[in-house]
Amino acid sequence: MTEISEEEKTIPFYPDHIKTEAVVAIVIIILAFAIGVFSMYYPVGIDEPADPMSTPSHTKPEWYFLFLYEILKYIPKTIGSIIPFMGLLLLIIWPFIDRKADSKKARRNRIVLAFVVMTAIIALTLIGGLS
Repeated sequence: MTEISEEEKTIPFYPDHIKTEAVVAIVIIILAFAIGVFSMYYPVGIDEPADPMSTPSHTKPEWYFLFLYEILKYIPKTIGSIIPFMGLLLLIIWPFIDRKADSKKARRNRIVLAFVVMTAIIALTLIGGLS
């Protein structure tokens, strides 16, 4: 057996580490309090407060939402916000509604419908991106 020499002494975790962490926590709390007090006397005030009912004209959504915002330009807002939701709902319940055997005419109609919807989405996205 080897004995532990005095050079290999370690620092105990409990009192020393807890004391160090408490000092760090107190410094962070004091710093956060100081920033809060400072901001009360010197507020940022860059511009007028945000108005959730008024969107600036230069604001554009990401490309994958552009077609949804373009729909709202051409259709009233209540109907324009319901149409995408109804489309998703229709996609979800379609397998439960359409139970009959597949025919060539029904397949062709679904392909044409998918083509029209995708063309409309791409066109609205491009119109929104260029405006």
